[in-house]
Amino acid sequence: MSINTDRKEIRAVMDAIRQAHYDKNAARVIAQYEPEALIFDLAPPLDHRPNVDGLSAWFDTWQGPVEIEAHDFEITIDGDIAFGHGFYRTSATTTQGGERAVFWSRATVCLKRTNGVWKIAHEHTSVPFYMDGSFRAAIDLEPKSKEDAA
Repeated sequence: MSINTDRKEIRAVMDAIRQAHYDKNAARVIAQYEPEALIFDLAPPLDHRPNVDGLSAWFDTWQGPVEIEAHDFEITIDGDIAFGHGFYRTSATTTQGGERAVFWSRATVCLKRTNGVWKIAHEHTSVPFYMDGSFRAAIDLEPKSKEDAA
């Protein structure tokens, strides 16, 4: 396989996850993960394995689609192992109160190709928190554009 083909296949995995979130289809999200993938997610506990029921319960806390957009997502590939990192912008409407939630998070995704298919083996999503003693999650931050960082 070429690096460009691998990159295209990995982006297809990420796009499948994005679309499955939009459709609130937990089984399609989980299908993109290795069965024993280790996930460090925003919600407790500190870690978990892919779980359709848990993700379905989370989807039930939102009205309509859950929109996830990847930004500044860079992929590095070496053989059958790859990792990507960037930012996710998540937006959805709560079922309680009908408020629109929009927040940015940081993400690192580690993938493994088995039998020609890329799957996520590890994912780490996080938000920083304010170091002012409040321990509030800093969900109001937005990433700097690449032009701003230069």
